Amino acid sequence: MSADNHVGVVGTGIYLPKQTITAEEIAEKTNGNWTAENVVKKLGIKQVYVPGEHDGTQEMGAYAAQNALDNTGVKPEEIDVILDIGEEWKEYPLTTSALYVQGAIGAVNAWGIDLQNRCATSLSAFKIAKDMMIADDDVDTVMIVGGYRNGDFVDFSDPHMSMMYNLSAGAGAIILKKNYGKNFLLGSHVKADGTLARTAGVEIGGTKNPITKDNIDQAYKSLRLMEPKKMKDRLNEVSMPNWFECIDKALDKSSKKRDDLDYLAILHIKRSGHEGMVKELGLNEEQTIYLEDYGHLGQIDQILSLHLGLKEGKIKDGSTIGLIAAGIGYVWGASVIQWGEQ
Repeated sequence: MSADNHVGVVGTGIYLPKQTITAEEIAEKTNGNWTAENVVKKLGIKQVYVPGEHDGTQEMGAYAAQNALDNTGVKPEEIDVILDIGEEWKEYPLTTSALYVQGAIGAVNAWGIDLQNRCATSLSAFKIAKDMMIADDDVDTVMIVGGYRNGDFVDFSDPHMSMMYNLSAGAGAIILKKNYGKNFLLGSHVKADGTLARTAGVEIGGTKNPITKDNIDQAYKSLRLMEPKKMKDRLNEVSMPNWFECIDKALDKSSKKRDDLDYLAILHIKRSGHEGMVKELGLNEEQTIYLEDYGHLGQIDQILSLHLGLKEGKIKDGSTIGLIAAGIGYVWGASVIQWGEQ
């Protein structure tokens, strides 16, 4: 990509609630199915964040958006578009999260829209934002932002749900600017498998299975694997190949290869999966951050990892960053950022 036709990352913002629960507390909630030691060693969870009274999905997104403005010096009036990647579990159904953020931060010149691709939404949003910015002369500055607290729905006594015991709460934001001159957002690639579209989700509370007086006690803990065998069998077959296809295609679109990677911004997954992915890409643990102290903030993980990588000095000028994610539905994605002056 030429220097006069690119999209650059200006900076990030993060919001985390004040409250956490530990591996020991998670183990207790599983009614003996998991020990605290295995929650840490196998699931890779030391603690997760839990929302406080004022930590709604949209409100946390607004906190992260303001943090990004404070960190970058970008004025809210400069923002042309807000792409909100926050979850559908929010303060009030059928309200638009992007517009709540727009009003909260005073981005009076921006329009906004909500996007949703579960835990891969940030990478889908990177692609959409870049394509939009290159195609539309009127779009110079885009904020991608969102909050997440799907952990509210987790039933820790359900042994099928161990893959979601790591669900945490918080929010992230990232600001992109056309022809910024540095921190190039390069290629992205997204791949989906719709045969898994209803294998996991919140089972009670939609039009198909509404909340009633008889099921209300179940409804708010009904994030479930609705077809656990189908989902696990299919993921065992296709997940890793699809993930590496996305990584390799994103790198190819960026005129890069695996050997060029310096840092991996990866979502929180079980420890063995994380270690295997890092090794397969020829990296080491100093070239990533395992989010065991944060848990899984859904689609915010990549923004959080980028934010932490910069803070801890693991990302430097010249670093090639791979960002990877997967979300139930099922979808896999990867994006590449070249950090520093070009």
